[in-house]
This record gives sequence, C-alpha cells and structure tokens, in this order.
Amino acid sequence: MNEHASLAADSGLSQTQADRLLAEDGPNELSPPKKRRAWHILADLAREPMLQLLLAAGAVYLLLGNRGEALMLLAFVLLTVIISVSQEQRTERVLEALRDLSSPRAQVIRDGKTLRIAGRELVCGDLLLLTEGDRVAADAQLLQANDLQCDESLLSGESLAVAKHSQEPGQALGEQHQVFAGTLVVSGQGRARVTATGPRTEMGRIGKSLAEIDIPPTPLHQQTRRLVRIFSVIGLSLSLLLFLIYGLARGEWLSGLLAGITLAMSMLPQEFLLILTVFMAMGAWRLSRQQVLTRRPATIETLGSATVLCTDKTGTLTLNQMAVAELTAYMPGPGGAASLLTWSVGDKPLPAGLHPLLEWAVLASEREPFDPMERSLLALAQAQLPAEALHPAWVLVHEYALSPSLPAMTHVWQTEDQASHAVAIKGAVEAVLALCAPEPQLRAAVQAQTEAMAARGLRVLAVAQAEWPGPPWPAEPAGFAFKLLGLLAFADPLRPEVPAAIAECRAAGLRVLMVTGDHPATALAIAGQAGLLPSGATAQALTGTDMAGLSDAEMQRQVQSLQVFARIKPAQKLALVEALKAQGEVVAMTGDGVNDAPSLKAAHIGIAMGGRGTDVAREAASLVLLDDNFASIVHAVRLGRRIFDNLRKALAFVMAVHVPIAGLSLLPLLLGWPVILSPVHIAFLELLIDPVCSVVFEAEPEEADVMSRPPRDPAAPLFSTGLVLWSLAQGGVLLLAVGGWFASLLSAGVEEAQARALAFTALVACDMALILANRSMSGGMVKGWLRPNRLLWLMLGGTVALLALALGVPVLREVFRFALPPLPLLGGALGLGLLVLLLLEAFKRLLWRGLRARPAA
Repeated sequence: MNEHASLAADSGLSQTQADRLLAEDGPNELSPPKKRRAWHILADLAREPMLQLLLAAGAVYLLLGNRGEALMLLAFVLLTVIISVSQEQRTERVLEALRDLSSPRAQVIRDGKTLRIAGRELVCGDLLLLTEGDRVAADAQLLQANDLQCDESLLSGESLAVAKHSQEPGQALGEQHQVFAGTLVVSGQGRARVTATGPRTEMGRIGKSLAEIDIPPTPLHQQTRRLVRIFSVIGLSLSLLLFLIYGLARGEWLSGLLAGITLAMSMLPQEFLLILTVFMAMGAWRLSRQQVLTRRPATIETLGSATVLCTDKTGTLTLNQMAVAELTAYMPGPGGAASLLTWSVGDKPLPAGLHPLLEWAVLASEREPFDPMERSLLALAQAQLPAEALHPAWVLVHEYALSPSLPAMTHVWQTEDQASHAVAIKGAVEAVLALCAPEPQLRAAVQAQTEAMAARGLRVLAVAQAEWPGPPWPAEPAGFAFKLLGLLAFADPLRPEVPAAIAECRAAGLRVLMVTGDHPATALAIAGQAGLLPSGATAQALTGTDMAGLSDAEMQRQVQSLQVFARIKPAQKLALVEALKAQGEVVAMTGDGVNDAPSLKAAHIGIAMGGRGTDVAREAASLVLLDDNFASIVHAVRLGRRIFDNLRKALAFVMAVHVPIAGLSLLPLLLGWPVILSPVHIAFLELLIDPVCSVVFEAEPEEADVMSRPPRDPAAPLFSTGLVLWSLAQGGVLLLAVGGWFASLLSAGVEEAQARALAFTALVACDMALILANRSMSGGMVKGWLRPNRLLWLMLGGTVALLALALGVPVLREVFRFALPPLPLLGGALGLGLLVLLLLEAFKRLLWRGLRARPAA
C-alpha cells in the first residue's frame, strides 16, 4: 500500500550546502577506521625480531669496544625504520583510498540532479532516493513511499519486514514514517529527507558498533606463517648451538653471541609476511585502477584459478544503453486473425494506432525513471505523444514489483475522474501473455514476432492494460483482466571490447557462460556477436523452464556443453553455481539484484555490479565492478595471475637469497676461515632484500603467457616442493660461487680484509643476478632485462652506490672490516655475478618447465 501525496518538485541541497554541512557535522560514519600513526608503526617495528637482533648486535659491539660497528648498526636501524614506516604509510594510503571506494553508496538529489555518492558524504537535509535492495545510509523521514518495506532486524531483532509510509497531514510522526541507517529496503521505493547521520542516528544512539570485523587469515597467510615458524625454529636452534660451541669450545661468549646473532639474522625469513601484506594491499589497489573493488583479500588469491566465468548480459556484455528500436501493436481481426502494426525508430512520426501502446508502456514505468529502458520510453513518449497522453494528474496508488515468479512491473493509477483505476503492465512476453490469455492465433502471431525481434538481438517486452474499480487490490496481478496492446523492442549495443575479452578468456582456459533473464533468441544473438559460441557449434540455450525439469546429473551434463542460459531466475543461478562446483570448477558469478546474493556468496568469486547493483548484492560479493564492464572482469583475472606470479618470484628470491647468507655465516666456523659476514654486513643486505622482495617484484610486469596458459590449480600450495627446491638450488649456486671465490682468494694469499671485501662484493653482485634471474619465469635473459620496472633499476643503482661508499670511504671500510682490493680482483668479483646470472638462466631453461608443469609437486 502507498500513500502518494502530490510532491512539489524538490531539487535537494546544493553541493555548496552539502559541503558546508559535511564540514560542520563530519562524515556519516559510526566508527571511522583508526588510522595507524607513525608511533603505532614504530611500536610494531620494535617487536620485529630482525630489529631486535640488530639492536642486540649493536649492544655486543659496544661491550667489545667496537663503537664504529655499533654506530653503523644504529644507522642501519634508522634506515630500516625509515623504509618500513614509508612502506607502511604507503600501504595505509592505498587502504584508505580503497575504503573510500568501498563505502556504501547512496542515491541523492542535489542541485536538481540524481547522483550516487559515498554514504559517508550524506548530510542532514539530503534528499535520499530508496529502492529495493538498498542499505539505508542514514536516518531519514519519508516524503514519499511506494509499497516500501524495510528489514529492521539489525535494530529490533524482528525478522519480519516493516511497512513504511509517508506522513499524512495532521498525523503524528512515528517510526512507520521513518527509515533508519543500517536497515535494508526489501521492497518498493521511496524518497526521504535525511534527519541524522553518523553517531546521531538511531544505530549510533543504541550503541551498535560498526567497527571492522577481524578477517580470518587467508590460506596464503596460513601457509606463510607456517613456513616462517619452521625457518625461525631452525634458525634460532642453529644460532643457539653456534653460541654454545663458541662459548664452550673457545671460551669466547661475546663473540659467540655475535656469531649466533649473525646466523639468526641470516636465517630469519621475516620478509615473507611483509611480502604478503604489500602484495595484497597493492594488488587491491591495482584492481581498483581497473575499476574492480576487492572486498575480500582471499579473492586476489583465487582470481588466477578461475575456470568458469558466468556473466549476465545487460550492462556487462552490452552497454546498458537500452533504446526503443521498434513498436508492434496487435488489433484482433475477424475470426481471431491479428492485424499487425509495426514502427521502427527513425521512421515517420508514430502512427496513431501505436499511441496506446506507448502511452500504457509509460504508465507501467516509474514517473522519474532511472532504468535506461524506461528513460528511453519516456523520451520517446514526450517526443511523439500529446501532453495529455502522459496523464500528469493521475496518481500512482499501488504497485506490483518485478518478482522471480512474475518478471513484469504493474502500476495501478487513480484517474482524474476517480471513478475507476487504470492498470498498466509491462514485462517478459511469456509472463504478460499468460495474464492476457489471448486467442491462439493472436498468441502465435505475438510469439512469432517476438522470436523475429529477439533473433536480431533486441530485448522484447509486452504491454497490456486493465481496469479496476478500486481497493482492495488483488494479491497478485493475475487478479486483473488484462488486454494485450503490443510489443516493445529495445536495442542494447554490445560493448566493443567484449569480443576481444572473450577471445582472451578462451585462450586462458577460462570458459565464459552467459546467464540472463532475457529471451533465448536475444541471448543467442548477443552471444553470437560476442564470439561466445564455439565455431561450428549449434546455437542452443538452456532456459530456466528446461532447467527446472533436470536432475542434478543431467544438469551437470548440460553445463559442460552449453554457453548460454536464458530466462534464468535468480534461484536457478545458485543451482548453476552448485552444478559447476560439483564438477570441480572454480566459479566466478556476476549479479546485481537482491535475489542474486545467494549465488554470489556460493561462487568462489562473487562479482557485483557497482553501478546498477543493489547494496545487498555488493555486500554478498567478493568483487565489485565499478564500471559494470565485462572487460574489467578479464582485466582482474589477468591481474590476479600477474600478482600470483610475482608473489612466487618474490618468495623464491627471498628463500634463495637466505641460503648463501646463512651458509657464509656458518662456513667460517666449520672450515676455520676468517669471518666473512657480521651483523653489519647482513644489515646492509637487508636494505637490498626488503625493498626488492616487497616493492620491486610487486611492480614487475606480467609474463608474456599470462593469459595463454590454463588456470592455476587452486589446490596447489604456494610453497610447492618444486618452488622450494628451485629456490634452494639457486641459493646453493650462489653459496658455492661466493664460498669458492673466498676460498680461492685465501689460498692465493690475498689479505683477509681484502678477501672479505671481495667476497662481500661478489655476494652483492650475485644477489643482483638472483633478482634479474627471477624477474621472468619464461622469458630469456635479454627479454627479462628489457622488461620495464623503474623501481628495480632505482634499487639496483642505490645498492651499487652504497657498496661503492662501503669500499671507497675509509671510515666505512673500517666499520665493514674491508681493505680496498686491487681493481682486477674487484672486476673478478663483479664478473662472478655475471657468471652466476648466466648459470641461473641456463638452469631456469632446464628446470622451470618442469616446475610450471607440476606446480603442486
């Protein structure tokens, strides 16, 4: 039921007024997310094992009287803090931008224009438009309500929806005249004036907190933490053993403590969690730049595994620019024969015989339409019909919304004479025909014309009219005696980028299924234009009616061979998802309506429409398309694969780079060599490792074959046996090369400090080689070097500069316990890095194919 008072035109607040009120009252948030200040980051850093080890090593150096080393370690601590704080703040800025994007949206009228804004920008006095599926963004008083019902269980605990009405003159204001922040519009439409925002809302007053919910760790985080624990236990155990050996065998407890700290620093893989944090945050940011909002971090992990993409048609594959293309009216003739009158846009003025069809189609639409089809109808009617045919004085008194059981919209109007009520309906042809019950010949003519229009890719709706004396109204539109008026055909052009995107999906082993509520012929026509149908295959679509009669086994057989599913109801989307999942597919499903929420939740990757989707759909989904564009989904899959590739590269590099560091910390004790690495040297190396693994690899471009290989096995662990062995093999090459180089220098009589400087230079050069070798999984060395990555070259240039200072500045040489080596030997140390790069590239060609073929080995 609806009380439709005649409303004067209201242009809402001006943008200037809204900005002023927002500055005065603050954002419409109950509990704004707490920002991590610099001191919070510093407090977290103080708990980092690596930083604690650096400080402990500095204290030992002071006890040993080595102030230079202690000051150098302090400088490294400061640099580490600066780098960590800057990375954290960059991540925070990214997350803040994503929070702004993910803020619930609200539709308002400002300056006379309908806008969709972030809910946090609502202010008191805003004119708020409400429709089915919206999450109410603020407390508001209703000015107009069309069969409006709200789920207020969040506030009251009451599960039944509450009917809402606008306040009549003389009525006391009650809860039935208001909507409240956080509640859900389950049916109808309304217009309301915002009365309270943020903590001043009813939800704020009763103390409901919307603080961020703790998100459980993703599978990648769980795997990573497990690996960090394993490495930490091994590293600390060996460090303790080394300390005891030094103390008990040599009586050098302080030296033993320093050696133990050095070994612990060399083996602690603290970079792993840093990598995941940075990669997930930056991945979500990169996806947002592709117009895809990530609502759950685990989705980034799943994107590269998707095997089936179920997409709707309107607005995703097409431009959602529905425009009237044709009108067809039917006048029953003698003997039941139907007289056909057709008009196409661009022809001469609309014939008078088609005026009733267009007139009643507009009456079956919203007065202020938002839907592109209804806006197109209204524009055509304003151009082709006399003003009185738009019936501006009629009042909408009842409405039957679209539903899965009846895909048609019905409006009941009170006419000017108030003696009777006019009823207009428009919707799916089959649904309207069922309500009209026309003669068989007329039904056959309508069905034939519908098929002909749909085969040209047009969306076809039927229009009918009825009369009714007055309330009470029938429970369903079937209670009216409708008379068929004719058909409306709308053209919605295919997005120009869709055929290429679908071809890209096919090359990537990603099946694309069209799941739509449209007529099968329309769906097949658009599928053919998009290149969705396999060449040579028979064009066939499974309809919702056919699907309802299938067993589970038959359903699974059908989804293996078909690409188009038409006249599908929201509940059947869920059945389709379950059938695909039963076959082991990783399913991505798009949706925009309230009833799409179950299928979006059930899919591995639920994708809601950000432009035309409901709040319920967005809350159920794991991704939100900000531009409702199919190509954006494909970009997201491409980016998801790139992120996962780069994540493996970074982890392989970190695991490999710790092998020579740990080995060169331990070998001098085992072989009686002079000490090669001390905490100062490892701190220097960490300045190279941390930014490279967390920022440089994250910025690596995608592999050339990123969308020409099958999806990743979702069951394959990130840290596969193949990846671990490959990393250890690379690290072993570096350890043998640098260890052998140091041994040869000692045997050649090179002075200890020079040998240490040359070994350290060789280690840094080999680490650079390791970075370059891990940049590309499949490309050759030259292609890898040519891949654009500005951050990489800045990082390598900075490392070379720091190494030159450590070798060239006498004070720093003393701290590092270096002596300036001869230029030929220095060239040999750098050449060793080039030799290692060539060896790693050769090994990669031999071994990487096997690793890629067996990712879960």
